[in-house]
Amino acid sequence: MVLISAARDYITRMLQDISGMKVLILDSQTVSVVSVAFSQSELLQKEVFLVELVDSTSKESMSHLKAVYFLRPTSENIQHLRRQLARPRFGEYHLFFSNILKDTQIHILADSDEHEVVKQVQEFYADFVAIDPYHFTVNIPFNHAYMLPAVVDPSSLQNYCDRLVDGIAAIFLALKRRPVIRYQQASDIAKRIAQESAKLMYQQESGLFDFRRSGISPLLLIVDRRDDPVTPLLNQWTYQAMVHELIGIQDNKVDLRNIGKISKDQQEVVLSSEQDAFFKANMYENFGDLGMNIKRMVDEFQQVAKSNQSIQTIEDMAKFVDNYPEYRKMQGNVSKHVTMVTEMSKIVEEQKLMLVSQTEQELACNGGQVAAFEAVTNLLNDESISDIDRLRLVMLYALRYEKESPVQLMQLFNKLASRSAKYKPGLVQFLLKQAGVDKRTGDLYGNRDLLNIARNMARGLKGIENVYTQHQPLLFQTMESITKGRLRDVDYPFIGNHFQQGRPQDVVIFIVGGTTYEEARAVALQNASNSGTRFILGGSVVLNSKRFLKDLEEAQRIVRLSTNAV
Repeated sequence: MVLISAARDYITRMLQDISGMKVLILDSQTVSVVSVAFSQSELLQKEVFLVELVDSTSKESMSHLKAVYFLRPTSENIQHLRRQLARPRFGEYHLFFSNILKDTQIHILADSDEHEVVKQVQEFYADFVAIDPYHFTVNIPFNHAYMLPAVVDPSSLQNYCDRLVDGIAAIFLALKRRPVIRYQQASDIAKRIAQESAKLMYQQESGLFDFRRSGISPLLLIVDRRDDPVTPLLNQWTYQAMVHELIGIQDNKVDLRNIGKISKDQQEVVLSSEQDAFFKANMYENFGDLGMNIKRMVDEFQQVAKSNQSIQTIEDMAKFVDNYPEYRKMQGNVSKHVTMVTEMSKIVEEQKLMLVSQTEQELACNGGQVAAFEAVTNLLNDESISDIDRLRLVMLYALRYEKESPVQLMQLFNKLASRSAKYKPGLVQFLLKQAGVDKRTGDLYGNRDLLNIARNMARGLKGIENVYTQHQPLLFQTMESITKGRLRDVDYPFIGNHFQQGRPQDVVIFIVGGTTYEEARAVALQNASNSGTRFILGGSVVLNSKRFLKDLEEAQRIVRLSTNAV
């Protein structure tokens, strides 16, 4: 049940079955699917001579090449294919789609193939981006739609839901399982996506979803990002999550072009647990331990480099040449990680993130409203704190104390309005409307759960091993409830007549609105604990605080426009 393997398997089968030189033609979304599963050198090994986008305007004839199309089955892509089949540039056309084709689309393709160049049409269900073995995203571009009321923009909301249902269906088709579906009762959009996913699986029951297998069905649990708005607002202190927060990761690639003078081959680097052994070993390590591990890696490389400098004989030279690709790879890897950690250290220092993060963690994990108010006020007054950090601190305070301290909250709103040129209190108030205590299902701060209260007290007495990583996302509690059979039906009802007999062995938790790398880490640690239940985490996008706030701002803008138009 490892997603990267499923995606790689589909693409391997697609390319291996077609001999000779090939051009691979993708759309804006399948390019992400392929790029996280395969490196460029691996594609070359499979005789992929060229990669093009389906909307390319190139008219150059390449009749000696075979065209392998891997596309989402959208109306737009079908129209691109229709035009390209009318004037074929390639000798053969092999058409693969990442999800279920409609009958009408198959007829359009058949009618368009007047030159009889199409050799095959197949569905390969890789309509998701498998960024880690147990973490996937559908990379939806208009992610703010989950926050919009259905009456504001019904067509955008329907497109959003359709895309998420397609991604969910593809996951289970790739895993060859049909799940039992549960959803977060308090979320209209989670309910809608759960119902539409169940409807699609029922319609395809006699064909695609006819998986007769004994044993307990897997569980699909659909939840709403707004149930835990705290996790995407926090600064991060473990490697993968920290890179995404401070620099940004897109499809396992990190753009380093804006961080000063670096060599051309290091301007965009791959950060993949499948392709980088050091990253795999350190992706969940905290920043302090990471620094020591990088120093150790640099020392090891220097030893290798020193041994390569002592080339005295022909045999030494031949040995070095044999090992040269590995040496270059090691050199590039060392350079990549040192560059990123150096840049992150600089950002942490310049933006006083250790000071900011300590207060964030206190707001997320511990009580004490008076001390929290004083700490946030002091940071709002600090000239060296950035506008985005001021906003996040006020948001975290508002989420924690919205009912307990309305007077102090207004004081912080006024302070934010006077200190921040970019962000205004209206965005904080919009967040509370979207994800305030009255909207949430889960016990975000451990206020209602005696077990969490006891755990927090014990943690407070023992002291915190690392004050910057004490926060645990709400997802951790959700997984614990599932493994112990305590997920309440009243909060997370089943779709239809289904119910689960016994504890599920495989669980896909899908977060409408997006996942975070902190949550992906929680899933990886839970899977490593051998609890008997394996989890996969998926969502509409992968969030850092900037993306979460951008979605919030866009939703607020659209709601305001619709309100003013009435």
